[in-house]
Amino acid sequence: MSVRTVDLLVAGGGPAGLAAAVHAGRAGWEVEVWDPRSGALDGTDAGTIDKACGEGLMPGALAALLALGADPAGHDLLGVRYAAGGRAATADFRHGPGRGIRRTALHAELTRAALEAGVRLERRTVGAVDQDAGGVRVAEVRARHLVAADGLHSPVRRRLGLDLPAARHARFGLRRHFTLAPWSPYVEVHWAPGAEAYVTPVGDELVSVAVLGAPGSSYDARLAAVPELRERLARAEPASDVRGAGPLRQGARRRVAGRVLLVGDAGGYVDALTGEGLALAFAQAEAAVAAMRAGEPQRYEQDWVRLTRRYRWLTAGLLAGTRPRALRRAIVPAARALPRVFDGAVNELARPVGPLPSPVGRQRVGRVASRTRSTSRST
Repeated sequence: MSVRTVDLLVAGGGPAGLAAAVHAGRAGWEVEVWDPRSGALDGTDAGTIDKACGEGLMPGALAALLALGADPAGHDLLGVRYAAGGRAATADFRHGPGRGIRRTALHAELTRAALEAGVRLERRTVGAVDQDAGGVRVAEVRARHLVAADGLHSPVRRRLGLDLPAARHARFGLRRHFTLAPWSPYVEVHWAPGAEAYVTPVGDELVSVAVLGAPGSSYDARLAAVPELRERLARAEPASDVRGAGPLRQGARRRVAGRVLLVGDAGGYVDALTGEGLALAFAQAEAAVAAMRAGEPQRYEQDWVRLTRRYRWLTAGLLAGTRPRALRRAIVPAARALPRVFDGAVNELARPVGPLPSPVGRQRVGRVASRTRSTSRST
């Protein structure tokens, strides 16, 4: 079998893998992305790869996305609203809007950006991985480096022996879309005794509703725990099937194994509670490519720790603090009683993860913010 050589092979064609491919392709590297899922990796019907996620990008994540050259349509998000028992607390984003984006639209735009960066996209599975001091061999391809961005249950992570034991308190996410005009420009988090429901506007007539909680109950059963939301959706037509993901908490012993780097959910994930998944994926992709280009792949381990510290600490603390039902009931009253604290926490999560994006990306975000303010004044 003849051997082909590339600079970078990426396992996984989701947002993390495509972001890494774009950064490397723009740097002049020869890059291939392998993903076995149905969906266009050749650009002919891009956007068919879907995944259960909240679909809301906070301003920092949106800035990173625009810096990648991807600008998918969606619905502007002005902040975050917590709701429970007829009461609500709202925090506005201070530095421009976020955006609710259908996951398929996000994938389509990132696929386009990757193709424009000269990335080759293949519908294939990364199987056995062999590596030495000079590179990584997968089938007939030899690459200088391999980025494993193959998701929560990363096969590459498992094959390399980097999996950690399963979490004690497993949580799963379920998501469905409804044909309904958004009733607010906020990501709404509805707190129930055993679950949260996340409502994200993703179009003029489309809302995404994701529910998170322990395993063992259906989507409808979890939605029934939030009566005010269930009533609002009662006359809306479902616009998609229910998709699930989990268990959400996944760990890795480390993020670098020789010339293999774990990016995105493959490198470890705590929970979707704070909505930072995509922001982290984009920041990790950029950091991984920077470390590889510098000839220092091991540096990515320290960069990963720095980039994810805020997310890991805050998410783990919230999960532990809201597990008792009495404390869950206190979340919205506390946010209402301490609005500055709530506002500060939301905007801390909304800011960029890691280095600021390029000036071009910041200019594009500024234009989006200006359009949003103009629209708000005219309505």
